[in-house]
Amino acid sequence: MDRIFNAFLKHKKSVFIFFVVAAVICASLVPFVSINYNLADYLPKDAQSTTAIRIMQEEFDTKIPNANVMIDNISVQEALEYKEKISSVEGVVSVIWLDDMIDRDILTTTPLAFLDRSVVDHYYKDNSALFRITIKSGMEAVTVKAIYDLIGEKNAASGNAVNAYTTQGLAVTEVLNALAILLPIIIVVLILSTTSWIEPLLFLIAIGVAIIINMGTNVIFNEISFITQTISPILQLAVSLDYAIFLLHSFNQYRNTHQPKEAMVIAMKRALSTVAASAATTMIGFFALIAMRFGIGSDLGLNLVKGIAFSFISVMIFLPAFTLLCDKLIDKTKHRPFLPRFQKLGNGLMKIRIPLMILALIVVVPCFLAQSQSHFLYGMESVTGTSRAGKDADKIEQRFGKENMLVLLVPKENTGKEKELCDDLSSLPPITSTVSYVTAVDANIPSPYISEEILKNFYSKNYARILMYTNTAAEGDDAFSAVQSVMDTAKEYYDSYFLAGESATLYDMKNVVSVDTMVVNLLAIIGIFIVLVVTFRSVVTPVLLVFVIETAIWINVSFAYFTDNAFSFVGYLIISTVQLGATVDYAILLTNRYVTNRQEYDKKEAMKQTLGNNVEAIMISAVILATAGFALALTSSNPIISELGTLLGRGTLLSFVMVVCVLPAFLIAFDTSIGKTTPNSQFQFVKEKTRKDSRLK
Repeated sequence: MDRIFNAFLKHKKSVFIFFVVAAVICASLVPFVSINYNLADYLPKDAQSTTAIRIMQEEFDTKIPNANVMIDNISVQEALEYKEKISSVEGVVSVIWLDDMIDRDILTTTPLAFLDRSVVDHYYKDNSALFRITIKSGMEAVTVKAIYDLIGEKNAASGNAVNAYTTQGLAVTEVLNALAILLPIIIVVLILSTTSWIEPLLFLIAIGVAIIINMGTNVIFNEISFITQTISPILQLAVSLDYAIFLLHSFNQYRNTHQPKEAMVIAMKRALSTVAASAATTMIGFFALIAMRFGIGSDLGLNLVKGIAFSFISVMIFLPAFTLLCDKLIDKTKHRPFLPRFQKLGNGLMKIRIPLMILALIVVVPCFLAQSQSHFLYGMESVTGTSRAGKDADKIEQRFGKENMLVLLVPKENTGKEKELCDDLSSLPPITSTVSYVTAVDANIPSPYISEEILKNFYSKNYARILMYTNTAAEGDDAFSAVQSVMDTAKEYYDSYFLAGESATLYDMKNVVSVDTMVVNLLAIIGIFIVLVVTFRSVVTPVLLVFVIETAIWINVSFAYFTDNAFSFVGYLIISTVQLGATVDYAILLTNRYVTNRQEYDKKEAMKQTLGNNVEAIMISAVILATAGFALALTSSNPIISELGTLLGRGTLLSFVMVVCVLPAFLIAFDTSIGKTTPNSQFQFVKEKTRKDSRLK
């Protein structure tokens, strides 16, 4: 490795220029990365709601609506004119209104009082018209803005497409706002923990280059999710900054006794295994996300794995070259250490280790059970609560009531069976009305006698389409119960059927994520456990380390249960892998130092030395990662991202407390087992009297 490291440092200017040019090129590519704001697009292709949408796209001219537009104080004729105007807006695929349910001639010549009110009231009520619109995916920004311009401030628009448009507007400044808070805090923390005013800038520039390269190379993907775009840069910065800190700390140690280039080569050799192990545990957590069937996992997992790889390369190649170029500037900007020594902290923690361990064992069971009972949110309704989209949704609900549409596709067979099915569906408590050919027209009227414009809304070549309106929210126990009831009823009449609609999509999402959660957590634990076994060559030690971090995760997630709140499934999936992969490094560092010190001291003294010499490094890392989380929570107006930030910040602090306060007690309690199951541990097992004293204690 010496030859490779020397080669990079010999051409340090070329290395510096290469990375800077790569960063500039990637920065120019960032605007060309396509962002997806629709989580439903990440469902598996074989999910039944995804299949239903595909069938409708293939067989029906009118697609499933993803937006509602309400126009107040207009007549039926004016509503028909507005329908034409909305239909002409770029990105609008279809517009469904009353004339699609009732023949246009009948609608314009017959008083509304003589028409079926159960149909009319879904589209026209109290002189207000409600249009159900399908907006092309990817066109939300342009189309919704044009619709807003058309309808003005007094009218209303809501739905998934409108939520996506609002989320796009919120996401534009999310990263910048978070960094505006995060960077100054990180700089202050790094200044306090280093001995040069310039070193913090070297850390941030090295990781910043890796972040920019990662964001620019996302252009190789067709698209990335808005969640990945928002949180990936922050997580990459917070998780991988440790690599740079460790390398430069090693460099400063050897700088006192060696020439700069020689000191850097030694530091690179020493840092390589530690940084690689740290990166490996973090990447395993992110790799576990890729195993999700729900595509958001692979979207985020691939991006973060790529980001950690770029950070590792930047720290091991770019940072050493950049540091040597700034070597004289580092010397000129030296300052005294600001942080105190933590030797006394080790003594204090040793005195209370037993009560802390007992407390951890007491809370772990209820917290484990509580986190397993947590309720998740899968939709985007919470994102737009205080925006115009949220207020407009309230206006529409006040006028037309709470309305959630489901679309059932069944084989096109005979109208008699279809009529029986519709009757049974109408009797289900959540369903307020059912609109199909047999209810909106008449099962006894042959289809050749019906207008083609009306017919195409209900029948395709192979399927009959039944629209159902429910009075439930888009998600929750009532909504998911309604979805299951509709499918159970359809199963009594047909062998194959497909259900679409927001609730159907979220129902599928819930079922997919429930399985994904177990798979992701299991893979992350197994992967990191294997890394720990290889690192410590022991079975006992990895069990203790994984248990300590998992306990911190369970406590973190259980907050939702004890406060009777539901939180986004995205936050849970990410935090369960990120907190494990990122904070297990604290446990590795502490345990590694303890095992080393145990070769010279008895177990209590070894732990005192370990805590006194390493709490500072663990605390700095934890403060940076926790600050990243809380910065997201404070700056993000997207509840999903804000909630994830809170989980990350709180989880990091919990992991820090568990590692510093509880893990030492476990290591001492299992000291004999660790020493005897670790090859060549060379633990200093002391005299028989000390053994007896240890057992008594």
